[in-house]
Formats: sequence, structure tokens, C-alpha cells
Amino acid sequence: MQIAAISTPRDNFRWRWRIVNYAGEVVEESRETFPTIATAVEHGSKRLRMMNVVDNSVPYQPHGRPTRRMRVP
Repeated sequence: MQIAAISTPRDNFRWRWRIVNYAGEVVEESRETFPTIATAVEHGSKRLRMMNVVDNSVPYQPHGRPTRRMRVP
């Protein structure tokens, strides 16, 4: 899983952390806002460690078929 920092004008450009699995799905997002990206990511990382979960999701594949170079002969 990955930690992302997001900000919107609605938040007055303060930062939130978001935990995202490898399929691109949001697992959890903070309600609290933080003054910097670093602070948001730090808090999100702590939360992810507390959750102690394993990401078994399948990564998103934007193309339905593998490209020629990805095919096994």
C-alpha cells in the first residue's frame, strides 16, 4: 500500500493523508488536515503501521491485453 498526500482548495491548501492499495482503491483517508506534505505522510505512515494489513489487491491493468513485448513466446 502507498501513502499519498492530497490537498484541495476546500481545505485551504492544507494536506491530508490517504492510504491507497495497489489496485488504486482508497483504503482510508484522514479527516484531520496538516500544514505540510511531510507531516501528512508521516501521520499516514503511522496509521498504516497501526492497521497492520497485507495488500492482496490486484494492480490495475489499463489495457485488457498484454502488448507484444509482454507476451511470452
